[in-house]
Amino acid sequence: MSQKLRILLTGFGPFPGAPYNPTQPLVARLAQLRRPALDDVAIASHIFPVTYAAVDRQLPEVLAKEKPDALLMFGLASRTPYLRVETRARNAVTMLWPDAANTRSSKRGIAGHADAMMFGPHTARLLRAARLTGIDARSSRDAGAYLCNYLSWRAIENIKAGGPQLAAFIHIPLLARSGAVRRKGAPRITLDELVDAGEAMLMELVGLARKTRNMPAS
Repeated sequence: MSQKLRILLTGFGPFPGAPYNPTQPLVARLAQLRRPALDDVAIASHIFPVTYAAVDRQLPEVLAKEKPDALLMFGLASRTPYLRVETRARNAVTMLWPDAANTRSSKRGIAGHADAMMFGPHTARLLRAARLTGIDARSSRDAGAYLCNYLSWRAIENIKAGGPQLAAFIHIPLLARSGAVRRKGAPRITLDELVDAGEAMLMELVGLARKTRNMPAS
């Protein structure tokens, strides 16, 4: 029998301005999914502290431990009311906002003079899978300049270095709590709706990773 396909799900903990990070319950729910299509899939999860040092230290550690075929990452975009499927990581980091350890970046870029690195064409498949659940999901070319973009950049670096075959980063909005509504009157996305979209994207990524693994070496 072939080895199980391995998928790593990641989220973030709280950070300045966001004492509650909904990526934590989302990742927990997705990691507990039991579906016949996932019988041959090992799903691991990891929650990063919102610090640059933690990402630099823990990402290589968790990749070495779990050896995932694919990496599905989630982060909070508190000012965006819809789900965003990021298509690339920018070589940018903010010098204004400190991380959860009160550390500010001392430079505006992450590495050298590169402009941006793409996740790949599979992001369009994930976007379609999410939209089919009825959620408001959109493609994004700007993952910001904070820890979400930083993790995205480091993850793509690991792919290029021979790590996971596929990776994707999904920005989620703040969740509806106690029936809260946005100022314009439209209800916020609920955790259950996010779990449905997350499951759809996870299943799509599993299928893509399975195909990638079975492709003959060139």
